Amino acid sequence: MISYKNKIYYLIKPFIPRWFQIFLRRRLVRQKMSRYREVWPIDAKSNKRPERWSGWPDQKRFALILTHDVETEKGLNKCYDLIQLEKRLGFISSFNFVAEDYRIPSEFRQHLLDNGFEIGVHGLSHDGKLYLSRKTFERQAARINQYLTEWKSAGFRSPSMHHNLEWIRDLNIEYDASTFDTDPFEPKSQGMGTIYPFVVSNNTSAKRYVELPYTLPQDFTLYVLFKERSIDIWKKKLDWIAENGGMALMIVHPDYMSFNGAKPGNDEYPAEFYEEFLNYTKSKYQGQYWNVLPKEIARFWFREYSR
Repeated sequence: MISYKNKIYYLIKPFIPRWFQIFLRRRLVRQKMSRYREVWPIDAKSNKRPERWSGWPDQKRFALILTHDVETEKGLNKCYDLIQLEKRLGFISSFNFVAEDYRIPSEFRQHLLDNGFEIGVHGLSHDGKLYLSRKTFERQAARINQYLTEWKSAGFRSPSMHHNLEWIRDLNIEYDASTFDTDPFEPKSQGMGTIYPFVVSNNTSAKRYVELPYTLPQDFTLYVLFKERSIDIWKKKLDWIAENGGMALMIVHPDYMSFNGAKPGNDEYPAEFYEEFLNYTKSKYQGQYWNVLPKEIARFWFREYSR
């Protein structure tokens, strides 16, 4: 369940102007920053390799997983630009859609699949209420499972990165991606402390899935909240993950990207930052990274490490 403070916030959030929400969050993260310099963006203890670790397929140095959370119709309308950017540079990724906040045309979903991308479910609504209670989650899980089937989706990510790994077992998924290695600036800030996937299982249920924590800082945190103007933090974390042979999993939101030279708004950043990151990865680590879809890394991990 989410905290009492967060419950109150999400109840009043619809009545708070967007600019003021961002103003408050900027103040909060800056207050936190000095306390968490030792664990963000790098938590040095999260590099411990799994038992029986035998490396990535084809002797790749590290895994690279690119994911996109599309929070609004505004973000949906920018997806074509993002798809073209990644295709031009030779990368593949997944797009997670909020099922009932805006309409996702079936022809667009098919376009993604036809071009080698993946589709995931990002909750029913991006309102922060999925984990209000067990009953609320169960009720929404039934509809989420319908979308998982309809969209041929293998994976799920909770809105706002809320999570309860036991409750998520109600979903018919191969993987969940609602956690992170370290991110003290998220509403539910406890990290998983690993830059590797892991299998979620217990002794009372045969239902298991793979958890894929994100390990690169979110674009919203860097460029909207901290107002960074370079990709230095992304580069620093990627280099550290590559050095330790982990999984570099990134979340980028088309909602917050400004394409085609348009002037970024208060909650946007130039898409050129993401393009620069992809070019940096490609030039420095050509042939060394395993860029696959989340469902592919989840299937690899389950096959190798679920025993």
